[in-house]
Amino acid sequence: MFLENTVNQKEQFGWIEVISGSMFSGKTEELIRRLKRAQFARQKVEIFKPEVDIRYDEEKVVSHDSNEIRSTPVPAAANIPILADNCDVVGIDEAQFFDDEIVKVCNDLANRGIRVIVAGLDMDFKGNPFGPMPALMATAEYVTKVHAVCTRTGNLANYSFRKAKSNDLVLLGEVDEYEPLSRAAYYKAMLREKVSKMDVKDSEEVPSKKQA
Repeated sequence: MFLENTVNQKEQFGWIEVISGSMFSGKTEELIRRLKRAQFARQKVEIFKPEVDIRYDEEKVVSHDSNEIRSTPVPAAANIPILADNCDVVGIDEAQFFDDEIVKVCNDLANRGIRVIVAGLDMDFKGNPFGPMPALMATAEYVTKVHAVCTRTGNLANYSFRKAKSNDLVLLGEVDEYEPLSRAAYYKAMLREKVSKMDVKDSEEVPSKKQA
């Protein structure tokens, strides 16, 4: 469970919160919830997202269920510190799409006394740790792992299975391109996909021992 830090005015350091999980797990929804609470408390909040993410809106951070908050798209992590001056809280969505500099940026902001809230996919469609997310999770004070519901079993899902026929690491998409799967369902889906790609020869094509 995530417990918000009690502010100690004598300690001039902030902290990092990471919200991670699969597609459709509610990462952005939770990010927006925390940021709106901070805004309601009249804290100065700035939100950033990678410039490449224009699925729902070019400027807003928008969750899959259409909850939204205004943000600033940036081409690289290095742009964030310049734009986050004099902030109390900094929110960053889709952190997996940023370069590795995002780890240093988040830690530098926290060391300046800023609360940094980061949301992102912890694994790519191949089931591997995604970009800078492992390092962010390792250096964060708080890590919240949220889950979707598996579309095939109804169990908790923590894998993002790609239905679209593409091997590009970065492929923005929604329900037509991805579905959340449990470990068992993901393993079976990947195995089925691997088998379908195998080049199985007919027995007539295999040379006999006499011919060899």
